[in-house]
Amino acid sequence: MSVSVVVPIYNEVQNIPLLHEAVTKVLQQIGESYELIFVNDGSTDGSSPTLERLSQKDVCVKVIEFRKNYGQTAAMQAGMQAAQMETIILLDGDLQNDPDDIPMMLDKLAEGYDLVHGWRKKRQDAFINRKLPSKIANWLISRVTGFPVHDLGCTLKAIRTEIAQELQLFGEMHRFIPILAHWRGARCVEVVTNHHPRRFGTSKYGISRTTRVLLDLMTVKYFIQYVVSPMKLFGTIGLICFFVGFLSGAATSWMKLTGGVDMTGNPLLLLTAISIMMGVQFLFFGMLGELCSRIYFAAQHQTNYTIRKVWNFDQPAIPLTESVRRAAWMSKSIPSVIPTRESEASGRVETAADHYDQGSSPIRHQFPACDTTSQKRLDNAQDDLVALRQVDWSNQSPVPFACLLPREGHRTLEASDLDRHPN
Repeated sequence: MSVSVVVPIYNEVQNIPLLHEAVTKVLQQIGESYELIFVNDGSTDGSSPTLERLSQKDVCVKVIEFRKNYGQTAAMQAGMQAAQMETIILLDGDLQNDPDDIPMMLDKLAEGYDLVHGWRKKRQDAFINRKLPSKIANWLISRVTGFPVHDLGCTLKAIRTEIAQELQLFGEMHRFIPILAHWRGARCVEVVTNHHPRRFGTSKYGISRTTRVLLDLMTVKYFIQYVVSPMKLFGTIGLICFFVGFLSGAATSWMKLTGGVDMTGNPLLLLTAISIMMGVQFLFFGMLGELCSRIYFAAQHQTNYTIRKVWNFDQPAIPLTESVRRAAWMSKSIPSVIPTRESEASGRVETAADHYDQGSSPIRHQFPACDTTSQKRLDNAQDDLVALRQVDWSNQSPVPFACLLPREGHRTLEASDLDRHPN
């Protein structure tokens, strides 16, 4: 499958040539069409001229340059939206991810997965300010979202392009790509990948990112569980507030009636008023959330479901003429087929067309008490058969008269009956 490799770059001027060489070598060994997309996220160390020279030497190199530094999430989003191949590989620009893991991840995709994300099991980073916060964050994210994962911070991922381009990433939500893709119905798997110590430049992350990760986690939790129906969240909180208000109000009244406690000086009365007001507010929040949710999906032309594949929607539809509609309507009003019986003379099954050739109605013999309206409908049946015979059934599915609803002990007229009885 063809591959687009997306690499966010921020002040990695020394790593760019080495990364280009390593990735190009791996992609050429795969033998599929590829493109290498560098997204320059406002670098100030000379990365821009280096990327420009690479793009002039290698036509497979494509460069997107931001006007200023927008962050790794924005760089990944821009690269994924610009990708034109079947599969997207996300890769860090610091040479800590190993390009040699790309073929293994593509093989996993070929097994039927939609996203393969790496696990830096032997991570080559400092323990206090990198590995320890990452372990805590991954444990917390896994517990909150219910998504089993060891290493959400690993940039190295392989994802099908149609899945990647459905994602909308904001803030610093690039860490949650597997969770967001899983929410969209993607099949995800985690694999162990290699990890190397940084050779050039300095890390752009530290322990200060912990707060941002926690805030993004709240956003992701809301999106994957409540964005379609916010009332489930806010309405539940509102009902809890109402319940607390009812209990505190009942307690206030009981204390007044049994102990003579002054209600105006009882703090439970204040709790009752505040709880009821909060319950009303949360219910209104839920209603506003429902409205915003509908506006969000309508404005983005999105649905609250995803489709993996469909079958048979490319088949031509059976043309419905006025006579076909009239025949279907007749089948609901009167019997449209006759009982099958073997003719001793000819040894074949008699059909309605046989009776029409004899100038008589096939139903008249079995339903002599039919009223005048029904008889007129029966007399028009021969015209309907002639009209149906003019339909070109060569490219249609068998049993074209399934709409005539055969009853038990009957059989439906088929196109072969029309061929035997052209009139």
